[in-house]
Amino acid sequence: MIRAIVTDIEGTTSDIRFVHNVLFPYARERLAGFVTAQQFGEPVKTILDNLRQEIAQPAAGAEQLIATLFTFMDEDRKSTALKALQGIIWREGYVNGDFTGHLYPDVLPALEKWKSQGIDLYVYSSGSVAAQKLLFGYSDEGDITHLFTGYFDTLVGAKREVQSYRNIAEPSCFCPISIRSWMPLKRPVSVPCSWNAATATRPAIIRRFSVSTIFTRSRSQHERINHIFRKRPAKLSLAQY
Repeated sequence: MIRAIVTDIEGTTSDIRFVHNVLFPYARERLAGFVTAQQFGEPVKTILDNLRQEIAQPAAGAEQLIATLFTFMDEDRKSTALKALQGIIWREGYVNGDFTGHLYPDVLPALEKWKSQGIDLYVYSSGSVAAQKLLFGYSDEGDITHLFTGYFDTLVGAKREVQSYRNIAEPSCFCPISIRSWMPLKRPVSVPCSWNAATATRPAIIRRFSVSTIFTRSRSQHERINHIFRKRPAKLSLAQY
């Protein structure tokens, strides 16, 4: 029995082009000025201290940190500090109405249907929890944050790590689901599906056929079962394998 669904964002609930063509440029244009102005105030001060730890440069000044952040952007590095700063900057854009969080047309009906069936809905994305809440709080369909029970980001671990998915399923994460009863969202083909290795049996998945590749249960067995690519994503659906 499925008790919970854990969904990603990019390419699943939202078009990846919204993130790369709208959100990323918006933050990049404002990053240097924002960090320079806010470096001594919270929460930016703590975020920058965490970044210094991340790069093992405890004495790094603002200029060096800004350069590092731009490098991380170029590399699409899943840095928790970078994601936190981006989320803060994006908030201004959402609140000012510069953009709204993109949702595929079938996402809201699907989420509402699963919620009405008593299934808890969670988000796990490399973007910060704050950024996740902004996207769904200021979405094309308005505020839909009430549909979600919880949110997870890289503070629980990287998406390629099996332990991250165990962490999500543990009660210590305030996530009342068991490893056998939660349904992770299908990841893009370019990223190993570590959640398979975290489950005792092959789970059901949510599938969007823009890029759909199903792997076996462990990262050491990346057997490709199915790969379909379409220019326009097909309807969001559940598939049991």
